[in-house]
Amino acid sequence: MTSRGLERAQQKMRAAGQPDGAIRSFSFAYERLVGGAQTLLASSELEPVRDVTELDALPAGDGALAAVAVIKLNGGLATTMGLRSPKSLVQARDGRSFLDIIVAQTLALRGQLEIRLPLLLMDSEATQDDTLRALAGYPELSQDLPVDFLQSMVPKLAADELEPISWPSEPALEWCPPGHGDVYGALARSGGLARLVELGFRYAMIANADNLGATPDERIAAYMAREQIPFLMEVVEGTAADRKGGHIARRLTDGTLVLRETAQTPPEDQESFRDYRRWRYYNTNNLWVDLRALADTLAQHDGVLELPLIVNPKTVDPRDSSSPRVIQLESAMGAAISSFAGARILRVPRSRFIPVKTTDDLLVLRSDVYGLSNAALVEPVASRAEDLPLAELDPEHYRLLDDFEARFPDGPPSLVAAQRLSVHGDVTFGRGVVVQGVVELEASEPLRIEDGAVLAG
Repeated sequence: MTSRGLERAQQKMRAAGQPDGAIRSFSFAYERLVGGAQTLLASSELEPVRDVTELDALPAGDGALAAVAVIKLNGGLATTMGLRSPKSLVQARDGRSFLDIIVAQTLALRGQLEIRLPLLLMDSEATQDDTLRALAGYPELSQDLPVDFLQSMVPKLAADELEPISWPSEPALEWCPPGHGDVYGALARSGGLARLVELGFRYAMIANADNLGATPDERIAAYMAREQIPFLMEVVEGTAADRKGGHIARRLTDGTLVLRETAQTPPEDQESFRDYRRWRYYNTNNLWVDLRALADTLAQHDGVLELPLIVNPKTVDPRDSSSPRVIQLESAMGAAISSFAGARILRVPRSRFIPVKTTDDLLVLRSDVYGLSNAALVEPVASRAEDLPLAELDPEHYRLLDDFEARFPDGPPSLVAAQRLSVHGDVTFGRGVVVQGVVELEASEPLRIEDGAVLAG
């Protein structure tokens, strides 16, 4: 049954034009699945990481960014916000999209430091066309490299038969991305990796497009070169808000650094997983990789980076819980930390980790907690550098972007003096509302907060 399932999946990928390397990578994951490969990481097998170098302790790295390229993951749609368009095209702040700000950051650094600093986007089939149309407005961005490359797509598997699912009513739902761990193989398959090395670039910084704090830093590039580090992950010290995120640990058997995600944690260890005081360091998905080391590692493994397998149970239509159960075979790009001997982690300030996953996050990003510099750097104001407020908005009224925008018609309230804003019910905010301390709003019927209102405690 399982060999037939793999054969059918391979045939489906070939028919869809997926490259041989992507098919090999999927086959490797499938064979590990049916072979009963260990996909879970028990707390008893791990120990916390200690004595982590901090970014602020690193010396200056003048000129080090000349050897760096930037890669942004841009394969996601804003589906959690009710959109079917690239998330990077959502307005981030000050009337500019995430992509606008990323491009502005890149061009500003090129001009300031007189470096090439290539920007490459890993697009998906769903985001490529819209993204390239948006980038057409920035002809000055183009260099002697393509501006994007495509991640692969793999079949969703019927949970019982482990064969490619069929969903004729919406065939696109038969496919899924293989996780952002695909970035390494996809870069190589596109020819981008070889081209970067040929042009003299030694390192790549890889980050999510929805994290505008992830900008190239000369100190990190110089640290990579000085210490001959093949792979580096930026981490933050955990807080209660991070307890469901992926954390770094050290494997007891061989001392290797590993990334552990929720889906890799046994049920009996979920409480331990959420102990952010024990597992102190959390993955930001800001990663740095030595391109030559990556090319060598891929060459040794037939173009497949052997990342830990994540088996993600879903329904074929994620919007319909009654649709057939499927599994998606995925990998996390941060898991590559286990693939490089000598990999390191580096503690960075929270200003480098401001991902936007929900409209809760978007509200804080758009507020006066952050500023946007002339160089397009998105940074928290000094008083909130390591102490950011938390927004908790009623999902019934704020989860979808259109609903969110309608309830903040004149922009977000001031949150610079806030600790937490919780909204339960349908509340519309007027112009110039100020939130101070901890504020919880309960509305059993639609409510409007008047212009200039101060909400305190």
